[in-house]
Amino acid sequence: MMKPLLGKTPLGKTLLGTAGAALILTGMAGWAGAASAEEVSITRDPAEVPAPITRTEPATIQVTLETIERVAELNDGSTYRYWTFNNQVPGPMIRARVGDTIEVTMTNNEESWLQHNVDFHAVTGPGGGAEATLAMPGETKSFSFKAMKPGLYVYHCATPTVAQHIANGMYGMILVEPEEGLPEVDREFYVMQGELYTVEPIGTKGELTESYDRLIDELPTHYVFNGKVGGLTKDKPLQAKVGETARIYFGVGGPNKTSSFHVIGEIFDKVYDMGGVKAHTEDIQTVTVAPGGATITDLSFEVPGTYVIVDHALSRVEKGLAGHIKVEGEENPEIFRESLPQKQAMAE
Repeated sequence: MMKPLLGKTPLGKTLLGTAGAALILTGMAGWAGAASAEEVSITRDPAEVPAPITRTEPATIQVTLETIERVAELNDGSTYRYWTFNNQVPGPMIRARVGDTIEVTMTNNEESWLQHNVDFHAVTGPGGGAEATLAMPGETKSFSFKAMKPGLYVYHCATPTVAQHIANGMYGMILVEPEEGLPEVDREFYVMQGELYTVEPIGTKGELTESYDRLIDELPTHYVFNGKVGGLTKDKPLQAKVGETARIYFGVGGPNKTSSFHVIGEIFDKVYDMGGVKAHTEDIQTVTVAPGGATITDLSFEVPGTYVIVDHALSRVEKGLAGHIKVEGEENPEIFRESLPQKQAMAE
């Protein structure tokens, strides 16, 4: 089967990218592409977080990204053709320190159907690197930028239709630490929320087909944490122990829906709202995070059990959006008990 031709977008709709190129996806169903559903899980492990930075001077950091389009499991019995950074969703978390120089090298896998690029919200400069990295299949592009402001920032593919590239999985985050670093915690996690738009409803078996019309109308069929339904429940739940503190770096790839980030049975000790690190609020139940936005939440675990991560727009749970934090340790009945002790009968 032929690869797609340059010129048009899905369903015959035309759009031109920054280099005057666009793509035709019509008639591509069934082409195997670069990877199969049997390979590595699409879900990036939420514990895959780079270690905190201990140095006190700026440095040059090398970041290597590869854009890979692959078929992978979306839900039990169904697959989808994702577009990814480094083969999983979200792309790898990047960690730097304010003042660092980040050198980005991005290769578009030769088996890709489309051109791709990357736009870093942490960049001070036109396009966030998007034009500099716009690459056809098989091409490698690079650019560098100085991390000017600390915070937690989203990066994503910015090739038109931008929403389409993001919805299909092309997003991640970069943490730029302040000079003094962040307060120490026992565990750190990396979680991102996204939406997918398919012709078929959730629960359909087989390889599902992207719906450009549902995307443009902002009508998702699936909501996901770290790329797939069940990715953070049955596949790769977050793990912690009683007495530990944890930090969740949370972002919304989107491309369209705002999240009401919430952990059932927990209260966030600290929230660094909108991804900023210069101030925080305390004792917060739910955090609003816009598409392309981020937040940092700290929490502590006093009671064992399974805590459910949700977007408190709770209808989205029925479309796949849930995660688990599994906390092991001793019970603490002074804080929580599942049943009240029976009262002794009053003496007659």
